Amino acid sequence: MKATNRDALERARRRLHPLRLYPRPVGTRHVRVLTVPFLFRLPRMRRYDGYALPGTILLRDRPGEGTADDDLVCHELCHVWQMQHRALSVFWAWLTTPYEQNPYEVEARTAVEMTRS
Repeated sequence: MKATNRDALERARRRLHPLRLYPRPVGTRHVRVLTVPFLFRLPRMRRYDGYALPGTILLRDRPGEGTADDDLVCHELCHVWQMQHRALSVFWAWLTTPYEQNPYEVEARTAVEMTRS
């Protein structure tokens, strides 16, 4: 991972750490940040600028460029943290709850707001 990706991930980890949302701090050792603009051209992905999978954060733009600011990386890392603790629950909520009302989306947006300087 490029230094800028690792740096952005570390800044996001430091932001989330004081929140103590889950029993263990977010682990970033095996988390990758990938810039995959072609993915976000797909019809169902166009509305997103980032997307989290277990252990991977996918971004439309490179960290620090375009829409990939520290807030977005923090938001997506919060989703990784959620999956590190409640993977099935996160997936189930994604399948059954509208995006704006998904409790894990609300939590990630709130975490960003609470840690914004």
